[in-house]
Amino acid sequence: MNTEMFQTPMEVAVYQLHNFNISFFSSLLGGDVVSVKLDNSASGASVVALDNKIEQAMDLVKNHLMYAVREEVEILKEQIRELVEKNSQLERENTLLKTLASPEQLEKFQSRLSPEEPAPETSQSPEVLF
Repeated sequence: MNTEMFQTPMEVAVYQLHNFNISFFSSLLGGDVVSVKLDNSASGASVVALDNKIEQAMDLVKNHLMYAVREEVEILKEQIRELVEKNSQLERENTLLKTLASPEQLEKFQSRLSPEEPAPETSQSPEVLF
């Protein structure tokens, strides 16, 4: 790189950024990236134009990521709803089975449980934040 054609460090930085990221930003913006050549006659307008293109590309990436995150959050919320519903159904079924079982059956069942795993007395449903 010939640094003699640049008058300020800002011109060098813009030139390096332009050359490093031009293909990435070009693909994001559909190939509509203005080529900027910085030399002794480089104007502030070309730097501003490049800054605007970079900002547009960054906004596009940010919007895409936000959309993807929102979509994933909706999927996870639906999975949580389904799991809470299934948990509630299983708790009701467990309660019904406990009421229908004889004391001998309950004692036999509890004796099968491992010593580390005590029989649940009451179950609490998890709090849902939405």
